[in-house]
Amino acid sequence: MTYDRLVCASCAAPVSEGRCPVCRASRERLQQEGPFAGLNPMALIALLAVLIAAVALLAHQTV
Repeated sequence: MTYDRLVCASCAAPVSEGRCPVCRASRERLQQEGPFAGLNPMALIALLAVLIAAVALLAHQTV
């Protein structure tokens, strides 16, 4: 999940702005979840499509 659309329940501001300590803590936690946590869903889909194409190309060359 990307944090650019999340709204803080404590201050009602976007979490990405980090206005209060709760926002800043949530932003830090979301950024540390993994290498793909900061990517938007379309970038993940594009990355998956490239990976599938590469595997298909390799499978075709070995036949």
